[in-house]
Amino acid sequence: MKTKLLVVGKTNDKNITKGIDDYVGRVKHYMPFDIEVIPELKNTKSLTQSNQKEMEAEQILKRLQPSDTVVLLDEHGKEYRSIEFARWIEKQQQTARSLVFIIGGPYGFADSVYERSNAKLSLSKMTFSHQMIRLLFVEQIYRACTIIKGEPYHHE
Repeated sequence: MKTKLLVVGKTNDKNITKGIDDYVGRVKHYMPFDIEVIPELKNTKSLTQSNQKEMEAEQILKRLQPSDTVVLLDEHGKEYRSIEFARWIEKQQQTARSLVFIIGGPYGFADSVYERSNAKLSLSKMTFSHQMIRLLFVEQIYRACTIIKGEPYHHE
């Protein structure tokens, strides 16, 4: 199963980028995994939040294939403990050809993206920056991989 993290806007903090790159390299030892960055919209001051979400949605949707299993990282999504998330990933590996996780822009997702999604996932009830959540999520993907393989990274 191919796995991809689709994000809106690049990561500007070099320390966060370094951490993301480290975990992406680790995850690739277990499964095909890539991050795809959708460029941030320009001149957004004249756009409403709704318009911005719609324009981001166009960019998101055109990068998806009909066969993709799409999971939105969303504050209203399902929360998992790390072991539960690993079991969920393991189940997806048996049924999905391509798993695409999406972190949206600053205002979330347009309805069209919600309609295309297969699931919503929340990492916490707390709010994190879009930059930071990328690092946290990639670490959780790595953690799930080590749990699935029975390796000692995760302590319960």
